[in-house]
Amino acid sequence: MSYFGTDGIRGKFGELPITPDFILKLGYVTGQVLIENNNNPMRRPSVVIGKDTRLSGYVIEGALQAGFNAAGVDVHMLGPLPTPAIAHLTRSFNADAGVVISASHNPYYDNGIKLFSGDGKKLTDEMQNAINDKLKVIMSIGGSDNDLVMPILDPAQMGKNNRINDAKGRYIEFCKGSFPYQYDLSHLTVVVDCANGAGYSVAPRVMRELGANVIAINNTPDGLNINADCGSTHPEGLQKAVVEHEADVGIALDGDGDRIVMVDEAGNLVDGDGILYVLATQGQTKAKGVVGTLMSNMGLELALQADGIAFTRAKVGDRYVMHELEANGWILGGEPSGHILCLDKSRTGDAIIAGLQVLAVMQARGRALSDLVEGFEVLPQKLVNVRLSQMQNPFEHEELVAAFDKAQATLEGRGRLLIRQSGTEPMIRVMVESDDEIECDVLANDLADHIKAVLG
Repeated sequence: MSYFGTDGIRGKFGELPITPDFILKLGYVTGQVLIENNNNPMRRPSVVIGKDTRLSGYVIEGALQAGFNAAGVDVHMLGPLPTPAIAHLTRSFNADAGVVISASHNPYYDNGIKLFSGDGKKLTDEMQNAINDKLKVIMSIGGSDNDLVMPILDPAQMGKNNRINDAKGRYIEFCKGSFPYQYDLSHLTVVVDCANGAGYSVAPRVMRELGANVIAINNTPDGLNINADCGSTHPEGLQKAVVEHEADVGIALDGDGDRIVMVDEAGNLVDGDGILYVLATQGQTKAKGVVGTLMSNMGLELALQADGIAFTRAKVGDRYVMHELEANGWILGGEPSGHILCLDKSRTGDAIIAGLQVLAVMQARGRALSDLVEGFEVLPQKLVNVRLSQMQNPFEHEELVAAFDKAQATLEGRGRLLIRQSGTEPMIRVMVESDDEIECDVLANDLADHIKAVLG
């Protein structure tokens, strides 16, 4: 079995695999893998650890730290910071790995672990598999006196800890450095929805230090309110705030600060597809190609093709977008949910940096966000999530496969159907795209009801 999903290890805190005991072992075996791959005998391997604002992060942080130290790895503690900040600081500190404690856009009672390699990218499959293999072994050990779960071979070789007090400042300067030096944001009023998450402090500061009049909302985390009816997954509050404050633009992050959606001056939502369209067609350099995912709206594909920009789809997940970008030699890609990769600015999806690039286009063009997305027509799309009692593969049921085939035939030439399993939850996602909005809604809900009836 694999403990890793599409985006690290995630689950409800207090239930395997997100328990203190498991996390301790995860730190230990990950440390072992880092030591085995250490090519410099003159230095001890090191990791940086950051987290979002979930209450459970304190417990997980302590367990990870102890596991790494027991294996002989030094730990740099960063505190609450967005996921892309940890990726950046992993490289900045020349660490061997970066660890993020977060469940991204999930509710507070979930948590998880994401791992970055030393170059700030998602962990390679080879490294992840090596960690997973050791996890399977250590989880099977009984822990008798003669069969120690985590043997300490030499206490003198244990790792040390230190807390990085200027981590926020380092990341803020990195973000500001991605914004063209000849511009500033002094003419803009920006509403920033921090999702009560990891970006609650740094996101407003970045915008303010670039000159913007910033109105921050959902920036008072209490450990339990992360993503609660706010942020990129619940942008309604941001849309209302932009209109009420007569702001020029709104930016919403998710709980760990790697997703962004935006709102124009009229309160209209601009999701990841819209952001990709703006950056690809009107950025400083026109994109050669863009990588989307299976969830990207067909309207984006058509709009980019009309502008002579190549477009390809990857599997859902920013690591797959990254693979396609590297394979094609392109720099821009992302997902409708707001994972935006600008590889000329950052090595991973970064909500703050992506938002700054859109603001730079607004400045350079002297146009409002609503004007910048005029050439992008979104085809009606309906997404329905079907939560199951336990995960099952719908394509193993002939009755469901027949229903999917019939729906696809109905949409042929006018839209598309996508059925996929969540990588982090017992959930089937049903997406229907069509030039007929009513058909979209009816077909998606009918298929969702059918899946629920068959799979339970």
